[in-house]
Amino acid sequence: MAQRRPRRGSGRLLAGGLLVALIATSGVAGQTTKVPSTLRYGSGLMDIPVAGVLANRALTVTYSGFWTSNDTDVTTDDSGNVTGTEAILGGWNGDLSVALGLFDFLELGANLQSLGDAAEGGTLWGAFGRLSILSPQTQPIGLAVGGLYASSPDFGDGIGYAPNRLAGADRRARDQLGTREMNTGFSFYAVAGWDLPGLSSSFLPDHDFSFTAGWGGGLFKDGDDLDWYASGDSGGWFAGVAWNLELAESRMLTLMSEYNGFDWNVGTQVDLRGVRLGLHVLGVNHSSNTTVYRSTKFGLLASVALCGRGLCRASLRDRPAPDVVVLPAAPPDTVVVTRVERPSPPAGTAFALCLSTGDQIDVLLTVAGDTLVGPSQTPLRELRPTVVLAGVYAANRGWFESGEPVTFEERPYGRAGATVGLDCGDIRQVGEHLGVPLFVMGVGGASPEVLYVPVRPGVWQRYSLDPG
Repeated sequence: MAQRRPRRGSGRLLAGGLLVALIATSGVAGQTTKVPSTLRYGSGLMDIPVAGVLANRALTVTYSGFWTSNDTDVTTDDSGNVTGTEAILGGWNGDLSVALGLFDFLELGANLQSLGDAAEGGTLWGAFGRLSILSPQTQPIGLAVGGLYASSPDFGDGIGYAPNRLAGADRRARDQLGTREMNTGFSFYAVAGWDLPGLSSSFLPDHDFSFTAGWGGGLFKDGDDLDWYASGDSGGWFAGVAWNLELAESRMLTLMSEYNGFDWNVGTQVDLRGVRLGLHVLGVNHSSNTTVYRSTKFGLLASVALCGRGLCRASLRDRPAPDVVVLPAAPPDTVVVTRVERPSPPAGTAFALCLSTGDQIDVLLTVAGDTLVGPSQTPLRELRPTVVLAGVYAANRGWFESGEPVTFEERPYGRAGATVGLDCGDIRQVGEHLGVPLFVMGVGGASPEVLYVPVRPGVWQRYSLDPG
């Protein structure tokens, strides 16, 4: 009869996880919430992957786990058939994972699940990788393929044991159970995703939705014919949905639900300027708690991220650029029989405004303080809000008003001097910071020493490279 040993060693893993998280948090101000963190295997929802990957050189450190409250569980024979019950010890089960994004289309990582001795199944670890074929950031539908590796428990008795979906060491889960096989060491999957921007509403903050569906083998599928391990046969299919709400700049709340092929899970994660915390309820479809696998569990997550020398900040999915309103051209000439006395043009100073789009427009500033635009010299204030000058600007954004530096090519630039006016013919765009374009003077190819940020139409702020 195969007896199950309760999992131990989570205390040491918890201490190690807290230490790594403390080190990683130093200097971190945020991580992207375009792709939330999974419990053990990199970017995803709670226990399923998504079609997106981490940005290039983005590094995440995640500690997660769950509590089991069962005080009894079933025993099985060598074929995986239930033979009785036994008392077990519930408690905390923790995992520590590290994930790295490369080239904006690849994500690699590893995890540590247990530091037990031979009596507890030994040290359990895993690795994972994902290749983004179509990015949900740039395509209507995202697509990715990936794989997971999980090491097998070793109790030193010569029996081949199999990894299980809860990541602990379990004597009941074996490579061979009678005529059944559990091939859970390697798990390959394909996943698709669809992102839908939320509707504008005066009752809700800016938000978007993410839908995910995929198929996988191994841990996503095997064991679904064991009554004590699964409550139904999903065939390896999984799916989930997430609702992302922007509470404030770099502060995000995510509500999510998923089906991982065995369990229905619900949860929430919040990113508070860089530290992501999550609360999950796992296995809400299991009401009887007949086994540890078929029971409801409560989980927690803590995660931080670094983006090179810069900061990973929370943000919604990329939005399409708003339509640019172009002032109408003057009407065609008409034949007028009667003589029309035209008013004299207003007195003022003519000058050119350089917009953040790189376009330059001519305006007239009157002695009364009005800005006149277009051939008809219409005051700009009379055209708002229907017509606005094109471009994205830093004015009224939190990071600009608080004097935070901007980051370009992983180097910080600090604000330098008063605002200035620029000629669009003298500058070119080289990047952007939190959606606001960045410009440099001239056409050189070397890393710039000075950046120019558009504050308002025609008004620019100089930022110089921080020598530190």
